[in-house]
Amino acid sequence: MAPRKWHLAVAVLCMTSVAACTQTKSGSDSSGGSSSGPVKVGLVTKTDTNPYFVKLRESAKAAAEAKGATLIAVAGKFDGDNEGQVAAIENLVQQGVKGILITPSNSTGILGALKQAKDKGVLVIALDTETDPKDAVDATYATNNVTAGELQGKYVKASLGQTAPKVLLMDGTPGGTVDQQRHRGFLQGMGLKDGDPAILGAAPTNGDQNKAQAAMENLLQRNASINAVYTINEPAARGAVAALAAKGLSGKVAVGSIDGGCQGVADVKAGKYLATVMQFPKKMAEQGVDAVVAFGKDGTKPSGFQDTGAQLITDKPLPGLDSKDSTWGAQNCWG
Repeated sequence: MAPRKWHLAVAVLCMTSVAACTQTKSGSDSSGGSSSGPVKVGLVTKTDTNPYFVKLRESAKAAAEAKGATLIAVAGKFDGDNEGQVAAIENLVQQGVKGILITPSNSTGILGALKQAKDKGVLVIALDTETDPKDAVDATYATNNVTAGELQGKYVKASLGQTAPKVLLMDGTPGGTVDQQRHRGFLQGMGLKDGDPAILGAAPTNGDQNKAQAAMENLLQRNASINAVYTINEPAARGAVAALAAKGLSGKVAVGSIDGGCQGVADVKAGKYLATVMQFPKKMAEQGVDAVVAFGKDGTKPSGFQDTGAQLITDKPLPGLDSKDSTWGAQNCWG
């Protein structure tokens, strides 16, 4: 679809879909807010259905309302919808936002649109996912995804004890920045490298439960002698454990994950997988909104990478690894 058509599609989406475009306060000035009106904050997420991004949007909305600002929230149609995000950025600039918070589906594909926004004086902040290069945005508020992957890898490795690992990798979206970072971190935590014979197979899942289940089923048909599984996120973990259960491998394979959603914490408590690494989307959204409002009021700009934290959650703590149990997880989870 041509860029102009994408622009029109997003504009229509904003007018017709509450889930895809939400304004917390009304405001019609095209300057992004001033002393005569609220500061406009744009939010572009990867999707509007994933519970993680739902929580991020809800938190941004609450933070904007608390600051007397206007939030305009738009989402891609699916994880990886780069063209949709580019059109959304263009649309938000035309609406006169002071700043755009974005969780990039493609860390390089949106660079041109981000530059155009910055050239027009719009503050641009990445949430959850870094751009490539990192300085394509003014600042990033996100989980250190290499660290999150490493925490998962260290826990899975420790849970195996002296047993040599035989690993399957339930990866995310090929080429995705977060996907690559978590994959790399997990292998570092395990003490492995890509191509290591301990890795018996890998498959992309796009972070989707059904795709992960199908991928795991296919890999298990080739080789079921595994004892460890990496998962890009909790939906992928649920798909993986469903496939393992169908193969009679429940409780025999160490499965870890990343997200920290309330369902994921409940899965850990139920023993479906051993551990998850919690992220804090509420903190990302709040800090991002605060930064845009401050910029709108006095021109203050944030800079660099702001780590919003990662916490290992498990009911089976292991020596040398800082963790919280599922009770703590339930009190601090999202979704």
